[in-house]
Amino acid sequence: MTVRTNIIRHQSMMVSYDVVNGWVVAEVDGEVDAHTAPMIREAVINLLEEGHRHFVLDLGFVTFMDSMGLGAIVALTKCIRENEGSLRIASASGRVLRLFELSGMRKSYEIYPSAAEAAQSAPSPGSLAHWPHPSPG
Repeated sequence: MTVRTNIIRHQSMMVSYDVVNGWVVAEVDGEVDAHTAPMIREAVINLLEEGHRHFVLDLGFVTFMDSMGLGAIVALTKCIRENEGSLRIASASGRVLRLFELSGMRKSYEIYPSAAEAAQSAPSPGSLAHWPHPSPG
């Protein structure tokens, strides 16, 4: 049985995580905007400081995301990359995917239909080496 740990509990958003197959699967529930995005960034940085390197950001329960939310994901990606980690996006709604497309960031991320699929294979260090450009292949 997997135990989820709450790392952020706010009136409009909650983030919890568990570790699956070497991945920290962080589930975001609620709104990701100018007010909540910095909290997510800080929580992931804290996890990096604890030694975690590989993340799946499960956006399946995100009810709203704006450009500040996307900016926070980009900032997280930079931090994770500096620590030779990995980041995969999972369960993004059509609206959230559209935000990635409109910003030109859609091809810069590995996006999976579910967190289970994203965490199925073990992480490989250095997978963000070519970010923000997609890896060849």
